[in-house]
Amino acid sequence: MGGTRQQILAMMIEKGDDFVSGEEISRKLGLSRTAVWKHIEELRREGYQIEARQRSGYRLVCIPDRILQEEITRNLSTRSFGRALRTLKTVDSTQMVAHQWAQEGAPEGAAVISEEQTAGRGRLGRSWHSPPGSGIWMSLILRPPIPIARAPQLTLMASVGITRALQRETCLPVRIKWPNDLLIRDKKVCGILTELRGEQDRVHYVVLGAGINVNIGVEAWPPDLREKVTSLSTEAGRTFRRSPLIAAILEELEKIYEQYLHQGFSTIRKEWERLSGILGRPVTARNPDGEMTGIARGLNEDGALLLETEGGLTPVYSAEISAGCETRPF
Repeated sequence: MGGTRQQILAMMIEKGDDFVSGEEISRKLGLSRTAVWKHIEELRREGYQIEARQRSGYRLVCIPDRILQEEITRNLSTRSFGRALRTLKTVDSTQMVAHQWAQEGAPEGAAVISEEQTAGRGRLGRSWHSPPGSGIWMSLILRPPIPIARAPQLTLMASVGITRALQRETCLPVRIKWPNDLLIRDKKVCGILTELRGEQDRVHYVVLGAGINVNIGVEAWPPDLREKVTSLSTEAGRTFRRSPLIAAILEELEKIYEQYLHQGFSTIRKEWERLSGILGRPVTARNPDGEMTGIARGLNEDGALLLETEGGLTPVYSAEISAGCETRPF
């Protein structure tokens, strides 16, 4: 979208349900009334419903579900998260863009969000299905003053923040699966990926990525994924506007991040355990060294999953987890 149309759109969004006069738009942007009308018509062709009323001006009636920086900002109540924001139409990976931005000096809380990823990736280098206009593909830059050894806790922290936001905004029974997935009725709805750059015991920055399936229908999934994944719209039976949802996620992430920095991991661990969908269930943990089966009992102080086996409680630091029974009631 052109810069002038973005400015006109921002003025109408700021007005909310009120009209903004063509004269005001002309004066602020240095345009003729005819040029304003042409930009309004172009916005209409892009899917925006705009009411025009003589002697009142223009009013935005309906916004197509596009990720709009102005709409995100309008709904933000954060101190720093999302205040520096890049919204893109398509990108290889928001993680790659965020890494570059972080190296250029982006502030903590800067976020990269795209309508589409052509090379989205998840944990262990797996690809992530990121169709256009249907999900939230987002990467957030953090600069935590923590040792590198504690960095894995950030994934668990983020899973708590995003779960709280999704529960609040959708009323769906979102649950956490260790270490980095969010599930609804045992199907994956969100994946979280944390990548860091640092040296010795110092973290330079962390890029926290989240891929959330929002308005994706079953028919859009590759056949091999349809029994394993879901979306918010599939589970709720309705669609969701993504820009306000992004603002809510950034708000909860900032809250939980500040809590983590000031109070440490212990309070995050308790909240994670409350929101978990695997505790008390038999699970199998698989890694290159083999597999282990036991009952998931909680997290230790480092964030490792504690499995109760015949030999007692065993911490699992890195593994793929599969659960063997139904999630407990929400």
